[in-house]
Amino acid sequence: MADLRELIDADDSTCLLAFDADGKPVGLAEASLRHDYVNGTSSSPVGFLEGWFVHEPLRGTGIGRQLIDAVAQWARNRGCSELASDTGLDNHPAQAAHAACGFTEAERVVYYRMPLVDARS
Repeated sequence: MADLRELIDADDSTCLLAFDADGKPVGLAEASLRHDYVNGTSSSPVGFLEGWFVHEPLRGTGIGRQLIDAVAQWARNRGCSELASDTGLDNHPAQAAHAACGFTEAERVVYYRMPLVDARS
């Protein structure tokens, strides 16, 4: 709970929650300001959607779009001219949700890793 409080209180990040009429949480969006290079962008700082979730039975009802609109306004209020996000190459529902909210694909990236073992072993 302390981590959430720190996130809410921070100037460079936010967490927005969506509730239904009964006060039940139904969605969230977490965003931050990134000052380093963000793939596909040309400005700094950039608002970055770190996490985005809507309870599955309520997807497609506009809750996700309202969360994105609120994150976009939060980023604008902090001097950002771009909002960025990412998702997995195989996460087609998330790609469609991003497109429905006005995001355009900027680039595709494949990440690599190489385990480093102790050469003395």
